[in-house]
Amino acid sequence: MNEALDVSLRLVRAQTALVKRFDSSLSGLHGVSLADFTMLLRLAQAPGGRMRRVDLAEALGLTASGVTRGLAPLERIGLVTRETNARDARVAYAALTDTGRERLADMRTTAEQIAAEVFSAAVWSKEDLGGLSLLLTRLGGAGLTDRKPPAM
Repeated sequence: MNEALDVSLRLVRAQTALVKRFDSSLSGLHGVSLADFTMLLRLAQAPGGRMRRVDLAEALGLTASGVTRGLAPLERIGLVTRETNARDARVAYAALTDTGRERLADMRTTAEQIAAEVFSAAVWSKEDLGGLSLLLTRLGGAGLTDRKPPAM
């Protein structure tokens, strides 16, 4: 078997398992998916807790319509609001509400607990996690902070 294909398939399988685990806990405890959580987290990291929808799409690796579809249920439950630009009504912002900030803090606690279970110190060393983080960044992955891939 082709080694690159084998690694790719293992990575996809691991990603699927992680998404299921996060989705299960986040939806059960907070009524959101991992995709919702990452969208809220990215908004929280933005200046003023708001971003242009097109910038949010780029940051998450989604299409603009994908972000619009993802934000709609978050708007309905009051975690996010839509804001327009006073100078250009064509520009739409997604902004975290006060309720969204409060709920996100609880979601983050849950997500941190899941991550701690998955990457327990008994199985994963700091060096393992650092190395994996760098490799995933090289593949285009982004986490809580945007690291640049090491030069090749």
